[in-house]
Amino acid sequence: MAEAIRIAMWSGPRNISTAMLRSWGNRTDTFVCDEPLYAHYLSVTGLDHPGRGEIIAHDEGDWHKVVAWLTGPVPQGKRVFYQKHMAHHLLPSIERDWLAELTHCFLIRDPREMLTSLIKHLPSPTIEDTGLPQQIEIAEFLRTMGRAAPPIVDARDMLEDPRGMLGKLCDALGVQFTDDMLAWPAGPRETDGIWAKHWYAAVEQSTGFQPYRPKDEVVPDEFGDLLTTCIECYEQLYEQRLQP
Repeated sequence: MAEAIRIAMWSGPRNISTAMLRSWGNRTDTFVCDEPLYAHYLSVTGLDHPGRGEIIAHDEGDWHKVVAWLTGPVPQGKRVFYQKHMAHHLLPSIERDWLAELTHCFLIRDPREMLTSLIKHLPSPTIEDTGLPQQIEIAEFLRTMGRAAPPIVDARDMLEDPRGMLGKLCDALGVQFTDDMLAWPAGPRETDGIWAKHWYAAVEQSTGFQPYRPKDEVVPDEFGDLLTTCIECYEQLYEQRLQP
Protein backbone atom coordinates (compact mmCIF):
# COMPACT_ATOMS: atom_id res chain seq x y z
CA MET A 1 0.00 0.00 0.00
CA ALA A 2 1.26 3.48 -0.86
CA GLU A 3 2.41 5.78 1.93
CA ALA A 4 -0.35 7.62 3.75
CA ILE A 5 -0.93 11.31 3.04
CA ARG A 6 -2.53 13.73 5.48
CA ILE A 7 -4.04 16.69 3.64
CA ALA A 8 -4.87 19.86 5.58
CA MET A 9 -7.21 22.05 3.54
CA TRP A 10 -7.26 25.52 5.12
CA SER A 11 -10.26 27.63 4.18
CA GLY A 12 -11.94 30.82 5.29
CA PRO A 13 -15.61 30.99 6.28
CA ARG A 14 -18.47 31.22 3.77
CA ASN A 15 -16.53 29.30 1.17
CA ILE A 16 -17.21 25.95 -0.55
CA SER A 17 -15.26 24.03 2.07
CA THR A 18 -18.09 21.62 2.94
CA ALA A 19 -18.69 20.79 -0.73
CA MET A 20 -14.96 20.02 -0.94
CA LEU A 21 -15.37 17.81 2.13
CA ARG A 22 -18.13 15.91 0.29
CA SER A 23 -15.92 15.60 -2.78
CA TRP A 24 -12.98 14.08 -0.93
CA GLY A 25 -15.24 12.05 1.33
CA ASN A 26 -16.65 10.26 -1.70
CA ARG A 27 -13.27 8.71 -2.49
CA THR A 28 -12.95 5.09 -1.43
CA ASP A 29 -9.34 5.61 -0.25
CA THR A 30 -10.01 8.68 1.89
CA PHE A 31 -11.10 9.40 5.46
CA VAL A 32 -12.30 12.95 6.10
CA CYS A 33 -12.74 15.06 9.21
CA ASP A 34 -14.65 18.29 9.71
CA GLU A 35 -13.09 21.29 11.52
CA PRO A 36 -11.31 19.31 14.26
CA LEU A 37 -10.04 22.45 16.04
CA TYR A 38 -13.49 24.06 16.32
CA ALA A 39 -14.23 23.01 19.91
CA HIS A 40 -10.88 24.36 21.08
CA TYR A 41 -11.48 27.59 19.17
CA LEU A 42 -14.87 28.11 20.80
CA SER A 43 -13.56 27.26 24.27
CA VAL A 44 -10.68 29.73 24.06
CA THR A 45 -12.47 32.60 22.33
CA GLY A 46 -15.77 32.29 24.18
CA LEU A 47 -17.64 33.10 20.98
CA ASP A 48 -21.34 32.31 20.97
CA HIS A 49 -21.71 30.30 17.77
CA PRO A 50 -24.82 28.18 17.06
CA GLY A 51 -24.59 24.94 19.05
CA ARG A 52 -21.57 26.19 21.01
CA GLY A 53 -22.25 24.18 24.18
CA GLU A 54 -23.00 21.00 22.26
CA ILE A 55 -19.86 21.33 20.16
CA ILE A 56 -17.62 21.84 23.19
CA ALA A 57 -19.25 18.92 25.02
CA HIS A 58 -19.07 16.60 22.02
CA ASP A 59 -15.67 17.30 20.45
CA GLU A 60 -12.14 17.21 21.80
CA GLY A 61 -11.14 20.63 23.12
CA ASP A 62 -7.48 19.94 23.88
CA TRP A 63 -5.56 20.96 20.77
CA HIS A 64 -2.62 18.73 21.74
CA LYS A 65 -4.88 15.66 21.55
CA VAL A 66 -6.46 16.86 18.32
CA VAL A 67 -3.02 17.33 16.74
CA ALA A 68 -1.91 13.86 17.89
CA TRP A 69 -4.92 12.42 16.06
CA LEU A 70 -4.42 14.53 12.93
CA THR A 71 -0.79 13.48 12.63
CA GLY A 72 -1.30 9.87 13.72
CA PRO A 73 -2.51 6.77 11.87
CA VAL A 74 -5.12 7.47 9.21
CA PRO A 75 -8.50 6.25 10.55
CA GLN A 76 -10.12 3.15 9.06
CA GLY A 77 -6.84 2.10 7.46
CA LYS A 78 -7.32 4.55 4.59
CA ARG A 79 -4.42 5.98 2.61
CA VAL A 80 -5.63 9.60 2.44
CA PHE A 81 -6.65 11.68 5.48
CA TYR A 82 -8.44 14.82 4.26
CA GLN A 83 -8.81 17.42 6.99
CA LYS A 84 -11.20 20.34 6.52
CA HIS A 85 -9.83 23.20 8.60
CA MET A 86 -10.99 26.77 9.12
CA ALA A 87 -7.83 28.86 9.03
CA HIS A 88 -9.07 31.16 11.80
CA HIS A 89 -9.31 28.15 14.13
CA LEU A 90 -5.50 28.10 14.18
CA LEU A 91 -5.25 30.41 17.19
CA PRO A 92 -1.94 32.07 18.12
CA SER A 93 -1.73 29.91 21.26
CA ILE A 94 -1.55 26.72 19.18
CA GLU A 95 2.00 25.64 18.42
CA ARG A 96 2.93 25.33 14.75
CA ASP A 97 5.62 22.64 14.50
CA TRP A 98 3.09 19.87 13.84
CA LEU A 99 2.11 21.57 10.58
CA ALA A 100 5.32 20.19 9.08
CA GLU A 101 3.83 16.68 9.29
CA LEU A 102 0.90 17.49 6.98
CA THR A 103 0.48 18.28 3.30
CA HIS A 104 -1.25 21.65 3.00
CA CYS A 105 -3.55 23.38 0.53
CA PHE A 106 -5.71 26.50 0.65
CA LEU A 107 -9.23 27.33 -0.46
CA ILE A 108 -9.88 31.04 -1.06
CA ARG A 109 -12.82 33.18 -2.18
CA ASP A 110 -13.12 36.75 -3.41
CA PRO A 111 -13.74 38.89 -0.27
CA ARG A 112 -16.32 40.96 -2.15
CA GLU A 113 -18.47 37.83 -2.22
CA MET A 114 -17.34 36.27 1.06
CA LEU A 115 -17.88 39.32 3.29
CA THR A 116 -21.48 39.95 2.24
CA SER A 117 -22.25 36.44 3.44
CA LEU A 118 -20.05 36.54 6.55
CA ILE A 119 -21.59 39.70 8.01
CA LYS A 120 -25.01 38.06 8.03
CA HIS A 121 -23.66 35.55 10.56
CA LEU A 122 -20.94 37.64 12.22
CA PRO A 123 -22.08 41.29 12.47
CA SER A 124 -18.67 42.75 13.38
CA PRO A 125 -15.99 40.57 11.75
CA THR A 126 -12.27 41.26 12.04
CA ILE A 127 -9.58 40.39 9.53
CA GLU A 128 -8.68 37.40 11.71
CA ASP A 129 -12.24 36.06 11.34
CA THR A 130 -11.70 35.73 7.57
CA GLY A 131 -8.79 33.29 7.89
CA LEU A 132 -6.81 35.20 5.27
CA PRO A 133 -3.89 36.32 7.49
CA GLN A 134 -3.66 32.82 8.93
CA GLN A 135 -3.36 31.33 5.44
CA ILE A 136 -0.53 33.74 4.67
CA GLU A 137 1.12 32.83 7.98
CA ILE A 138 0.90 29.09 7.24
CA ALA A 139 2.45 29.62 3.81
CA GLU A 140 5.30 31.61 5.37
CA PHE A 141 5.83 28.94 8.05
CA LEU A 142 6.10 26.25 5.39
CA ARG A 143 8.54 28.39 3.41
CA THR A 144 10.81 28.79 6.44
CA MET A 145 10.69 25.01 6.88
CA GLY A 146 11.89 24.56 3.32
CA ARG A 147 8.58 23.09 2.20
CA ALA A 148 6.93 23.66 -1.16
CA ALA A 149 4.28 26.37 -1.37
CA PRO A 150 0.80 24.93 -0.72
CA PRO A 151 -1.46 24.70 -3.78
CA ILE A 152 -4.19 27.33 -3.66
CA VAL A 153 -7.64 26.86 -5.18
CA ASP A 154 -10.05 29.72 -5.75
CA ALA A 155 -13.70 28.86 -5.16
CA ARG A 156 -14.87 30.45 -8.42
CA ASP A 157 -12.34 28.47 -10.46
CA MET A 158 -13.49 25.28 -8.74
CA LEU A 159 -17.17 25.91 -9.40
CA GLU A 160 -16.55 26.85 -13.03
CA ASP A 161 -14.51 23.73 -13.74
CA PRO A 162 -14.69 21.11 -10.96
CA ARG A 163 -13.07 18.34 -12.98
CA GLY A 164 -10.21 20.48 -14.19
CA MET A 165 -9.46 22.12 -10.87
CA LEU A 166 -9.76 18.94 -8.83
CA GLY A 167 -7.40 17.29 -11.28
CA LYS A 168 -4.87 20.09 -10.86
CA LEU A 169 -5.22 20.00 -7.06
CA CYS A 170 -4.75 16.24 -6.93
CA ASP A 171 -1.67 16.49 -9.15
CA ALA A 172 -0.21 19.17 -6.89
CA LEU A 173 -0.85 17.03 -3.81
CA GLY A 174 0.48 13.82 -5.37
CA VAL A 175 -2.90 12.06 -5.25
CA GLN A 176 -4.61 10.33 -8.15
CA PHE A 177 -7.77 12.14 -9.28
CA THR A 178 -10.91 10.02 -9.42
CA ASP A 179 -14.33 10.75 -10.94
CA ASP A 180 -15.86 9.87 -7.55
CA MET A 181 -14.89 13.39 -6.47
CA LEU A 182 -17.32 15.03 -8.89
CA ALA A 183 -20.63 13.70 -7.51
CA TRP A 184 -21.88 12.29 -4.25
CA PRO A 185 -25.14 11.04 -2.70
CA ALA A 186 -27.38 13.61 -1.02
CA GLY A 187 -27.80 13.52 2.74
CA PRO A 188 -25.79 13.91 5.95
CA ARG A 189 -22.52 12.13 6.78
CA GLU A 190 -21.25 10.59 10.02
CA THR A 191 -18.08 12.63 9.52
CA ASP A 192 -19.98 15.95 9.45
CA GLY A 193 -19.47 18.21 12.43
CA ILE A 194 -22.20 18.15 15.06
CA TRP A 195 -22.97 21.72 13.97
CA ALA A 196 -24.19 20.44 10.58
CA LYS A 197 -27.84 20.96 11.56
CA HIS A 198 -27.18 24.67 11.85
CA TRP A 199 -25.21 25.15 8.61
CA TYR A 200 -25.36 22.21 6.19
CA ALA A 201 -28.95 22.18 4.92
CA ALA A 202 -27.92 23.16 1.39
CA VAL A 203 -24.93 20.84 1.14
CA GLU A 204 -27.00 17.93 2.45
CA GLN A 205 -29.28 18.38 -0.55
CA SER A 206 -26.37 18.65 -2.99
CA THR A 207 -25.10 15.88 -5.23
CA GLY A 208 -22.18 17.81 -6.73
CA PHE A 209 -20.60 21.24 -7.07
CA GLN A 210 -23.13 23.93 -7.93
CA PRO A 211 -22.43 26.19 -10.92
CA TYR A 212 -20.80 29.52 -10.12
CA ARG A 213 -23.25 32.39 -9.83
CA PRO A 214 -21.97 35.96 -9.37
CA LYS A 215 -23.31 37.83 -6.34
CA ASP A 216 -24.78 41.27 -6.84
CA GLU A 217 -24.65 42.27 -3.17
CA VAL A 218 -22.33 45.13 -2.22
CA VAL A 219 -20.23 45.17 0.96
CA PRO A 220 -21.65 48.00 3.16
CA ASP A 221 -19.53 51.11 3.48
CA GLU A 222 -18.84 50.56 7.18
CA PHE A 223 -16.79 47.49 6.26
CA GLY A 224 -14.73 49.38 3.68
CA ASP A 225 -11.44 49.23 5.61
CA LEU A 226 -11.90 45.53 6.33
CA LEU A 227 -12.68 44.85 2.67
CA THR A 228 -9.54 46.70 1.58
CA THR A 229 -7.36 44.63 3.92
CA CYS A 230 -9.10 41.41 2.84
CA ILE A 231 -8.52 42.19 -0.82
CA GLU A 232 -4.82 42.85 -0.18
CA CYS A 233 -4.46 39.45 1.49
CA TYR A 234 -6.64 37.70 -1.07
CA GLU A 235 -4.74 39.09 -4.05
CA GLN A 236 -1.46 37.96 -2.50
CA LEU A 237 -2.82 34.42 -2.40
CA TYR A 238 -4.78 34.65 -5.65
CA GLU A 239 -1.72 35.38 -7.76
CA GLN A 240 -0.22 32.08 -6.53
CA ARG A 241 -3.34 29.98 -7.15
CA LEU A 242 -3.59 26.95 -9.40
CA GLN A 243 -4.48 28.34 -12.83
CA PRO A 244 -7.65 27.10 -14.55
